Amino acid sequence: MLEVGDIIGYMEKIAPRALAETWDNVGLQVGSRHWPVRLMWVALDPDPRVIDAAVRAGVDLIITHHPLIMDPLKRIDLDTPGGAALAAAIEHRVAIFSAHTNFDAVSGGTNDILARCLGLDELEAFIPRAAHTGAGPPAGEAGSSAVGIGRKGRLAAPHSLAELGARLKAALATDQIRMVGDAALEVQQVALCTGSGGSLVNHFISSEAQAYITGDVKYHQAREIEIAGKGLLDIGHFASEHLAVEPLVKRLQELVTRRDEDLRIEACRLEQDPFDNL
Repeated sequence: MLEVGDIIGYMEKIAPRALAETWDNVGLQVGSRHWPVRLMWVALDPDPRVIDAAVRAGVDLIITHHPLIMDPLKRIDLDTPGGAALAAAIEHRVAIFSAHTNFDAVSGGTNDILARCLGLDELEAFIPRAAHTGAGPPAGEAGSSAVGIGRKGRLAAPHSLAELGARLKAALATDQIRMVGDAALEVQQVALCTGSGGSLVNHFISSEAQAYITGDVKYHQAREIEIAGKGLLDIGHFASEHLAVEPLVKRLQELVTRRDEDLRIEACRLEQDPFDNL
């Protein structure tokens, strides 16, 4: 039977820890490397509802994108939802492991998965970093040779900004896309960053890309893009990253089932975008 440590080894092939940003907290968040794994979930967030449902379902390991612990803990209050969920995970031996900015940066990670949804070609890292020789096979159907923050690429044919937004709506099955810029703006070069990409707005404005796809953009950042005569499609934090859950499940199944056919790997079906339309 495989143990948590074995799965960590597979995750290291998919998203090497060395690719994580220095401020990030990736890896094993709760549990022991020696706990056995018979049922594993993949989720975006290790929030209390996901952990509680995993306990009830008999899950042994949750792989999440966002870390459970980012800042040093000062207390664990069991009367809070987070404290109670953490206690339940330990009591019921549910390990939690996170691959965050390392899964964003790696070839085949979240950014490449979003880029492939749009059919972008000639993919490069938006902000490159030196290639990491330990990077393993891509998590999605296909990756790029790029390693770094975000991606930039080229559409096979020009789209208007509005057409590109409609294409994203269909690919991500979401109605929650905010557009900045002229709807008729012709777009062929696209930059993107999954999650919160507002910090890269100035980098986008100075690039050759006509449109930027990301989440969590602030008002003044949107104004800067508008004034620069470029386009923005803010698809939200959730939609930009949740699309990577199923490809990661598939990749883990390909790697793990060669060794242990009895291990079940499933996507967590509980998660929804916290934002909704009125």
